[in-house]
Amino acid sequence: MHFLKQFIRSSYFIAFAFIFCAEARSQMITGVWQGRINKQKVEVKIILKGDSLTGTAYYYQSPSNYRRYSIKGYFDGPNNEAVWWDDELLDENLSRIAIASPGKMELISRADFDCPGVGIMKLDGHCSSRDDENKSKGEVHIKKVDNPLFRDEWDHVIDNFTAGTNNPYYIDSIETITRRPPEPTPLVKDKPLPAATVPHTVSLPPAEEKREQPPVRSLSIEEKFAQRHKVPVLEIPVLGDSIELHFYDNAEIDGDSISLFLNEQLIFRHIFLTDKPFIVKLPVNELEASNELVMVAENLGSIPPNTSFMVALVAGQRYEVRLESTEGSSAMIRFTKTVTTGQ
Repeated sequence: MHFLKQFIRSSYFIAFAFIFCAEARSQMITGVWQGRINKQKVEVKIILKGDSLTGTAYYYQSPSNYRRYSIKGYFDGPNNEAVWWDDELLDENLSRIAIASPGKMELISRADFDCPGVGIMKLDGHCSSRDDENKSKGEVHIKKVDNPLFRDEWDHVIDNFTAGTNNPYYIDSIETITRRPPEPTPLVKDKPLPAATVPHTVSLPPAEEKREQPPVRSLSIEEKFAQRHKVPVLEIPVLGDSIELHFYDNAEIDGDSISLFLNEQLIFRHIFLTDKPFIVKLPVNELEASNELVMVAENLGSIPPNTSFMVALVAGQRYEVRLESTEGSSAMIRFTKTVTTGQ
């Protein structure tokens, strides 16, 4: 009898694990994966969109020595295999004193999805040169983790994937944000002027040899907040127990992304503005007598500047305001506590 109970329990656990892994194969490939690819330390953020994969890959020696690529790929459900490749180099932050140069070669990785236990997910396989798959480069061993080492625009999608950001529109808008602007088109040289109008040639001193400039580091959202001018837009008197704020994209939905600072403290980041409200509630008893809420643009979307429409609900009163942020300024709302008569 005891053996039968143990068998039933084991069978139940196996069935549960099978169901869990089947669900993981279809959705939970989305997430943050850390480990090694071709013996290099790596963090890969994978997002599932239909059967295709997108996201970013960080090859790193340390948080200050890395290369970041956008990735493309697909998930082969019947074979339980994820395939992705380094698509475009987005950032490189390489230390001059470091010995290793992580991510120097673009790779394509093929890995089997494995779920050895509840809550444990692994991708194991092999990688090769992206441009020549016949040249095997090494092995892939990464596992899913809760917290990323590198922060970027994909974190919001991953954290809220089952709450709406699995929408292909959201994913497409983030891909637009991460994509580098196109290289400028070279100017076409003018045709030679007729002989009669050719100007006299003037000898110029030899140009100084151009020195290679180090890559420009992207500013953190905290640095953007500190450097940009705060533009007061509206002052709202505060009463009651709480303030409820609704943020929308002000016009055409074009991928605008913002962060919010309250009294110089970051309270929300990676807010992607759409036609549906992003709701923030502020308890009045935790506010100062005078408070500054600053909206900082993380990007300018495809139609600059970054604009949002905010609705504030305070003690039964409704306030509406259009907020605009650029690369040089941030919109600021002031909330001032009002003492009612009799207090």
